[in-house]
Formats: sequence, C-alpha cells, structure tokens
Amino acid sequence: MTNVSQHLLSGALSGFASGICLQPFDLLKTRMQQGDGSAVPAQHGRRILYTVREVIRADGMAGLWRGTTATLLRNVPGVAMYFTGLTQLRTLMATSPYLAAVQYPDRNTHSSTLPKLTVQGNLMAGAATRVTVGFVLNPFTVLKARYESNLHNYQSLPAAFRSLVRGGPSELFLGFWPSAMRDAPYAGLFIVFYEGVKYEMSHLLPSNSSFQAASLHSLSAASAGAIATLITHPFDVIKTKMQVRTEKRYHGVIQTATTVWQQRGVAGFFDGITLRLSRKVLSSVIGWAVYEGILIFFKAHNARPVRREASASPR
Repeated sequence: MTNVSQHLLSGALSGFASGICLQPFDLLKTRMQQGDGSAVPAQHGRRILYTVREVIRADGMAGLWRGTTATLLRNVPGVAMYFTGLTQLRTLMATSPYLAAVQYPDRNTHSSTLPKLTVQGNLMAGAATRVTVGFVLNPFTVLKARYESNLHNYQSLPAAFRSLVRGGPSELFLGFWPSAMRDAPYAGLFIVFYEGVKYEMSHLLPSNSSFQAASLHSLSAASAGAIATLITHPFDVIKTKMQVRTEKRYHGVIQTATTVWQQRGVAGFFDGITLRLSRKVLSSVIGWAVYEGILIFFKAHNARPVRREASASPR
C-alpha cells in the first residue's frame, strides 16, 4: 500500500468512527442553532435536555442519529482528504528552511509520523487544507445541516440532494464563507496547539508503546480541539443559520450576524457551544488517535525485517 493510500485509509476510518459515534451531538447542535431567536427555553442550562426530549418524542431514540448517512457522505471523504492533504502539504512545507521546525532526536518510536513545522507553518498548512476541503465538500455540508434540521421535510437523501442541485451554485455553496472563517482559524490553531501540547506532554508521558502513543495523541487532540472550538464557535452559529433558514434576514454573513446580535446578543453566538465543544473534543480524540495509530501500525509493519529471504536463500 502506498504512502498516500495509507493516509487516505487512515483518514477515512477516522471519519467513519467519529461520524457514527458522535452524530447525536451534531444533530442536537444543529437543532439548537436553527432557532430564530424565539421559543427559547427560559433557562439556558436546560436547552440540551429540552431538545433531546423533543427529538425522542418525535422520532424515538433513532431520531438522534438522523442524518448519519449525510454525515458519513461528508465526513468519510472529508476527513480522508483533510488528513492526506494536510500531511502532503506539511511534507512539502517541511522542505522550506523558513517553515521547517528544528529537528531534535526522537526519543519515542511511537510518538508521531507527521512532518514537523514552525508555528507559522502549522497555521498555514491547517488553514489552507481545511478551507480547500471545505469548499469541495460544501454541498454535502449543506445537505448534512438540512437533514439534521427539522425545518426541511426531506424524505430521502437523493431527494434532498436534487433539491439542492435545482437551487444552483448559490444553494450548493450556501454558508461557505462563514464556514471558511470558522475552519481556517480552527484548523490552523488546532494544529499549532496539537503539536505544542503533544511536544510538552511527551516529556511527562513518554510514548514507548502503542497504548501510550494513543493516549498522548488523544490528550493532545482533546486539548487542542477545546481551545480552537471556543475561539471559532460564533462562525459555526452563523453558518448553520444561513444553511437551514430561508428568511431574508439570514442571507449573507453580516446580515445573519446582525440578526443574531439583535435577537440574542452575545449569547446567541454561542448557541450549542457545549454540544460542539463535546463533539469536537471527542472527535479530535477519536479521529487523531485512529489516524496516527493506523499510520504508526503501517510504519512499524513496513519496518519489520524481511526474514523470508534469509530462509529461502540457498545453503
């Protein structure tokens, strides 16, 4: 299996695992963000339970996994493309003396398989890759958001996708700009914090085994995901409202942001923050642990000495 194929497979499995396990978080976040500033429960702390009850009452427990197929259509190729593109871009950027990090002797054979860049290099690589993949797959992002929402009565995925196609490019790429404004800083900051936390924690938690390496990657990813999510969440709210609501006041980034501000103030930009934070932290833990774990397995497997040649050699 080629190096690119290994990254694609690792990324696809990572996206599949996180998509299946964490779909309820995505659905509940979308339902909480889709509101129009009215009919919001008085006590903010009870909104999650209120939304869960509404979903279960309408569709049963299975309703929490509504839109899973749409999520997999978006996440499996998306995560595969992102991880593969990120690694290839980081490999290319590591050849630059201005972007490559100073290499130190690696004490841990299980620590990582990824190229090392400076902070600026990590920011650029993460942002560029995430925005590019987001643009390519934006139609599936819209499809996913609308299928999770109860504002669009789609009966099947093909019917939902045909509806988007009939709307033309403006419908297929709806919400791209707030997505880009969310994803570029999120991805860049995530890579910076991920590499920084992983480096510092490697002194406290040496990854001398596969289990220790998975723990190191998971803790680093969870920390990085939490920080990056808190910083970029307002753009996620704007993106969701633009993709699921049809009122004129939700057309355009500035107009949507103004509407949210007028209706809810600062709190409106953090609707669903608990769910997205939980989802992102768990997704980062699952995604990066699976991704780097599989790559480390391939690296160890390919590094094994070939003994068959010795046994097959003439005596």
